[in-house]
Amino acid sequence: MAYISDMEIVPRVNRLRGRLPKVGIRPAIDGRRQGVRESLEVQTMNMAKAAAELISSQLRHSNGMPVECIIADTCIGGAAEAARCADKFEAESVGVSLTVTPCWCYGSETMDMTPAIPKAVWGFNGTERPGAVYLAAVLAAHNQKGLPAFGIYGRDVQDADDTEIRDDVKAKILRFVRAGIAVATMRGKSYLSMGSCSMGIAGSLVEPAFFEDFLGMRCESVDMTEFVRRIERNIFDPEEYRRALAWTKANCREGEDFNAPEMTKSRAEKEAVWEYVVKMTIIARDLMIGNPKLAEMGFGEEALGHNAIASGFQGQRQWTDHLPNGDFMETILNSSFDWNGIREAFVCATENDALNGVAMLFGHLLTGRAQGFSDVRTFWSPEAVKRTTGHELTGLGANGIIHLINSGSTTLDATGQQEGDGRPAMKHFWHITPEEAGKCLDATEWCAAITEYFRGGGFSSRFLSRAGMPVTMSRVNLIKGLGPVLQLAEGYTFELPRKIHEKLDRRTNPSWPTTWFAPNLTGKGAFKDVYNVMANWGANHGAFSYGHIGADLITLASMLRIPVCMHNIREEDIFRPSSWTGFGMDPEGSDYRACKNFGPVYK
Repeated sequence: MAYISDMEIVPRVNRLRGRLPKVGIRPAIDGRRQGVRESLEVQTMNMAKAAAELISSQLRHSNGMPVECIIADTCIGGAAEAARCADKFEAESVGVSLTVTPCWCYGSETMDMTPAIPKAVWGFNGTERPGAVYLAAVLAAHNQKGLPAFGIYGRDVQDADDTEIRDDVKAKILRFVRAGIAVATMRGKSYLSMGSCSMGIAGSLVEPAFFEDFLGMRCESVDMTEFVRRIERNIFDPEEYRRALAWTKANCREGEDFNAPEMTKSRAEKEAVWEYVVKMTIIARDLMIGNPKLAEMGFGEEALGHNAIASGFQGQRQWTDHLPNGDFMETILNSSFDWNGIREAFVCATENDALNGVAMLFGHLLTGRAQGFSDVRTFWSPEAVKRTTGHELTGLGANGIIHLINSGSTTLDATGQQEGDGRPAMKHFWHITPEEAGKCLDATEWCAAITEYFRGGGFSSRFLSRAGMPVTMSRVNLIKGLGPVLQLAEGYTFELPRKIHEKLDRRTNPSWPTTWFAPNLTGKGAFKDVYNVMANWGANHGAFSYGHIGADLITLASMLRIPVCMHNIREEDIFRPSSWTGFGMDPEGSDYRACKNFGPVYK
């Protein structure tokens, strides 16, 4: 098809206002001169350089650009050098702070006192100098002053001249920085509501206090009539529209129309709908990040956008009772490619469910990959599948499966037509080939909207996710009197035989995309069985991200002071600030108590 030869990878760029956050490395040292400090200068600075090399070589921002590290100009032996380092970090847009040392230092004199920046301390496990003693002392200072910090300490003793960063230390440094960069990237950006509350869905009752206090973000809002205004007044790039419509006609194949004959739209009406939804997609993107082309056309205000790192479209019902739904718009935005080529996916929540949009945003910033949005629709037990289809569930689905399905913004990446290590995957956009993007499109058909739901028409993607992809489903909920909580479930995509899938799918809405999800079970609590995973899910929607990223989500949540109410992560993989251990011996209860005690970062 045409898209394979024409599609290119869009350059990795920062499409939002504000410099990308950097990681600041602080080499702390024993301040005593005339022998002690001098003997440690090289070793301490080399620790900082090794940490910077690890981070810059392993981590990228969600836009594909490498994470940069800034090292203090000198080792930090006291308050004056700490202040000099803080000045440099502020000038360099440092958003994450990592202190490293192989020795004893003066804790409260060398510590990072910047309040809102995530902090960690790596104390070298060596016997020649007491790096572990400093680590304990400075973490005590952080805790006493109410500045939570993560402690990183290797399991095995190393020699003083050993420059290797052991695997357990690497894992903690990278987990901390991944989460810290996500925190810093969100700060100062916007969530854009395109419309308001959809059908009484609580997640689309956008709470500015949550975004401002917990995420450091602002809430922006436009009425959905802004789409009408821009369409009727041609406030979009006409050349891009022509290219987008041609690409859509060439690559988005129509599927079965499930409407009754008397409710089916004519060919002319469907063509008009295609034109409308392509314009909606361009406009939604322009609303999020702006478009300099609009300034050339005389629309300077519209050219700026809302600096939105995430958005949501209300759609139902005031819009969709009259105009085409947002399904195509949301799906294309959330995918890693469109008519302009392969590029970073956007985050756009169906029905303006901002809380699910936040879960999508967390996953996107942690992984750099496209995110899925689904109804957590139906639990299918092995007995129910057997009764209705005669098929016996086996393998990953032997304990039952959850039907993830929604009309809107399940990314086309979730088809699983991309591959990593010979297996289905949802890849970083900079690794996706044009051929793989083509396969995602080939595996998708676009069904006319069911007019019982969407009187104004539209087109929904329809595909079946391939089996065996490791995924993490997550969701943020707001609880009156408690605040936000995060829940997550790691598991795998599952694939039923096509005839069995069709039989189950047609019991609901077969014009929508399906991901069958088999969560990993622990045998207790919410993960006693698959039914309990479904029964304990806190809302009708869930986001899913490629990869088992539950441990990273838990670390991120602790930085944002959001407790985790449900997870299936091994205790040894959970990494939270050291002060959390002071709130009791039960890890989840202490998480709640610590988050309440320290409160929102930005309040």
